Amino acid sequence: MYRLRELRRSDLPTINGWRADRELIDRLGATFRYINEEVDERWFNAYMDRRSTTVRCAIVEADKPDTILGLVSLCDIDSHNRSCVFHIMIGDKNARGKGMGTFAVTEILRHAFEDLNLNRVELTVLPDNEPALALYRRAGFQQEGLLRQQVYKNGAYRDMILMSILREEWLSRGN
Repeated sequence: MYRLRELRRSDLPTINGWRADRELIDRLGATFRYINEEVDERWFNAYMDRRSTTVRCAIVEADKPDTILGLVSLCDIDSHNRSCVFHIMIGDKNARGKGMGTFAVTEILRHAFEDLNLNRVELTVLPDNEPALALYRRAGFQQEGLLRQQVYKNGAYRDMILMSILREEWLSRGN
């Protein structure tokens, strides 16, 4: 089984390796960039300074809490409007397709709605990332629109699908 724990500085070498994986980054909204360890160190320090508006959790196996398999985050937490932006990255290729994404989405949404008292969680996803789209729909996210030519990836502008889930929708699902 899996569990979430807060991101640790010791996770950075693994995350840095994932960021260098073009195949992984091609599935995400991010543009591929070469990122060295110093940049990731600054990224982590910025997270630690913004913990009131960002939650970053490592996805780990319950019996191996020191080995990160993925990363799930709630970013840009707006306490006035009670909303945030969701991100997930399953970095360990061997862990994909084994229910970890479903677990991580469910747990971070539970944290967002039940612990942080948020009302809305939104995300963007590439239209051709069918596994992610299926996961988000199963979790209760609804498509709100299409962000045309939102990101530049591999020499072309790409659309992104905007999805969200509201607290009342989450609660009505009996989670």
